[in-house]
Amino acid sequence: MKPLAIVAVAATTLALTAPAPTSRAGESEAAPHGHTAGLPRLGRSPSGPCALRTVTGNVSEGSRTPRGYARSSGTVRAVTFFIDFPDAPARISPRKRYAEFFPAVSDYYRTSSYGRLDYRSTPVPRWIRMSRPYRSYGIRRGTDFDPYRDDGYHAIAKEIVDATDDTVDFGRYDLINILAVPEAGPPATQDVRSVTFAGSSTGLNTRDGVPIRNVSFIWSRQTGDSPFRVLSHENAHSFGLPDLYYTGRGRAVTTPVGHWDPMDEDWGPSNDFLAWHKWKLGWLTPSQVRCMPRVGVRTFTLTPTSVADGVKLVVVPLSPTRAVTLEARAPGPLDHAVCRPGVLVSTVATDLASGAGPVRTSDATPASSGCYTKDPNVTSSLTDAPYRTGQRCSAAGVTVDVLGRTPSGAWRVTVTRRPAPTGGPPATLTAAPPP
Repeated sequence: MKPLAIVAVAATTLALTAPAPTSRAGESEAAPHGHTAGLPRLGRSPSGPCALRTVTGNVSEGSRTPRGYARSSGTVRAVTFFIDFPDAPARISPRKRYAEFFPAVSDYYRTSSYGRLDYRSTPVPRWIRMSRPYRSYGIRRGTDFDPYRDDGYHAIAKEIVDATDDTVDFGRYDLINILAVPEAGPPATQDVRSVTFAGSSTGLNTRDGVPIRNVSFIWSRQTGDSPFRVLSHENAHSFGLPDLYYTGRGRAVTTPVGHWDPMDEDWGPSNDFLAWHKWKLGWLTPSQVRCMPRVGVRTFTLTPTSVADGVKLVVVPLSPTRAVTLEARAPGPLDHAVCRPGVLVSTVATDLASGAGPVRTSDATPASSGCYTKDPNVTSSLTDAPYRTGQRCSAAGVTVDVLGRTPSGAWRVTVTRRPAPTGGPPATLTAAPPP
């Protein structure tokens, strides 16, 4: 579920904890799951001291995704349904509604995963008319999937299952997509109601006992250059990713990541996933991740996430649940709004819930209004967040110095890790004067 379009906001800072004792880095030797012939070698599930602990059974930044969520590499199959209502009848064909999302969603995941996610959607190309008017289901932002009520998402999903159970083998699919007629409910610019129920079973089963889970409901239409990404965002919840934007009453005015990941902003021009998310989802091989768990000085070369080869992620673990991450970002097939290529520095916290800012990006130019200011759906103040040659950020005993850009477009950085001071409030990772 996404918020409304976010206009330019102030720079975001990063809260960090003290570092954990140093330990030896390791790589998982477990066989990758979901391998598909013809695709590149799949990445492995994160492991070692940089694979932060998972502390919840819900979506989170934890390296281990709990059971019940959909696999996120290899071949993933979705079934896609279409629903309309007596008071909101369909005015277009289901194939036209389907074309708003596919093959764009499949292509998006193929590109972002470097070919390691083969997303296949099977449409059931007919409108399934709900038995009651839209308003009688009580769908609002935050409506849950309560199997003990005769309205809400449970009632809608039950009608879909009843209408299709004889012809659809739900056990063949990892994801369920439900595309509502766009006229049902308010426009997305007024109230965003798209939502995913991921992980554990919803309490609804098919007649042959298949649990209904990892189901995404898409309402209305988003605006912008690539509105299909609302489904990419929602499906990513089924892969285990949390919301990065702030949710709940009194949520912060600032946004923690901005347009650097669709789990924060999926409006406006396209944007790629953070390298941490690519690692978590199994899209990076162990050789593409560098871990620095010990005190010392190391130099790394990062290739932009927009290209397939090279090192994509540097992780400096601060505790079992928090880390500093580095990645290079540059314009590419999925990074249309990158106007200041450089090194993106963030913190990841697996002990912060979805919607509580579990990832926070450091702004290299906190006094700037940004370099991409033409789209109100993009947080412009963070568009120039990457660090560039000669810039430094520092906190909690970790200092990052950007040395420069190579002729091939990669970025060289030096990370200095010292023993962090103990006690006191969490540190803030911000831009610092150059050496």
